[in-house]
Amino acid sequence: MQAEHGIKIDNIYPGSLAEKSGFLPGDILLSINSHKLRDPIDFIFYSSEDNIKIEVKRGGKNINILVVRKDCEEFGIDFKPFKVMTCKNNCIFCFVKQLPKGLRKTLYIKDEDYRMSFLYGNYITLSNMTKEDRRRIIEQKLSPLYISVHSTNRALRNRLLGNTKSPDILKELKFFADNKIRFNLQIVLCPGYNDGEELQQTLSDLYRFYPYVLSIAVVPVGLTIYKKHSIRPVEKTDAEHAINIIESFRKRFRKKHGNSVVYAADELYLKAERPFPPLREYGDLHQIENGVGMVPLFMNQVKKLKLTKTLQVKKKFLTFTGTSFYPFLKKFIERLSEKENLKLIDVVPVENKFFGTSITVAGLLIGRDVIKAVLDRIEGHETILIPDVVLNEENRFLDDITLNDIEEALGIPARKIKSTPEGLIKGIIEDG
Repeated sequence: MQAEHGIKIDNIYPGSLAEKSGFLPGDILLSINSHKLRDPIDFIFYSSEDNIKIEVKRGGKNINILVVRKDCEEFGIDFKPFKVMTCKNNCIFCFVKQLPKGLRKTLYIKDEDYRMSFLYGNYITLSNMTKEDRRRIIEQKLSPLYISVHSTNRALRNRLLGNTKSPDILKELKFFADNKIRFNLQIVLCPGYNDGEELQQTLSDLYRFYPYVLSIAVVPVGLTIYKKHSIRPVEKTDAEHAINIIESFRKRFRKKHGNSVVYAADELYLKAERPFPPLREYGDLHQIENGVGMVPLFMNQVKKLKLTKTLQVKKKFLTFTGTSFYPFLKKFIERLSEKENLKLIDVVPVENKFFGTSITVAGLLIGRDVIKAVLDRIEGHETILIPDVVLNEENRFLDDITLNDIEEALGIPARKIKSTPEGLIKGIIEDG
């Protein structure tokens, strides 16, 4: 929760500048050099100077703490979460509205907060932006932002958002570009709505904002079995047509600017059964968390991976992934087994029974589906390796299943690993 005034310290790292300066967990920071603090962004913005005076509320009293920083030394503070601004749209493809009951409570929060966009890369539609919000973004240079466009046709966009009062996205983007704020844009592809000529026009309209537009990602709409609107999923033909349009823009950008800018999500290439572009054409991977370039990056990491010595492992491991990524992970594991002349690990593709089999990514697997899928394969294995993409920071699946629950259900240890080739090998070595 956000403190009534200022921002509340949740945690202080041992040996940090904050600890040396005398701050304590529970302190409420009110101002820095007389600038009032509303949230952690204000703290970041106003604490950049070497010598600062921070007004602190502690035990009902206000005190001042003088802080001297050297060489941009980090403070080492975690703050209590601030109250998030929520979304008032009624998108026809809203994933939150497709969620059944019984999942983690935080999954049901529809955030529409420019601060979350700047800090964590959450996508916003700009539909609840106030003049004060815009002023602050410009003043504090909160860039880049992550923005959901979907269409530059205002009537169509408002229909997709379920909000007739949503502002003209082109005017909003022009305002930010004119003020040198950069942004990454997202188009959720909905067949029959914003594909074909509409996609072509949207990309043409967004082209004008270069170089302030860092990337444009086109991602297929995600539909669960709980969807309420009559919107259909992206099929192979839809993916092929979308990629053809995207590729034409990608080539134009690369020829003129040396930068692709427009990208298709990995899932579109998988649906279309088309090869991925080379990793070098994904630039800085601005939208990898949006499923753009994840598979090419993994494949590239596999190629560069060099095992300097034989893995001295006696245990046999089991792991899993979503059905779309399974062929790539299986190929890597087969290569690893051939090199070691030893089958160290088996991988299980897990169908998403909970949300529906059209949801194929690992990150949306629930713990109960994983348990059911691997239960009959567990014999002969001594540890199950859990990719980090299926867990939150508290090591819980979407349905609140924990690592301990997995261990109890399967009867073997469960170890969390990074979803990279190195992460898999590290998990084997450290537990082997």
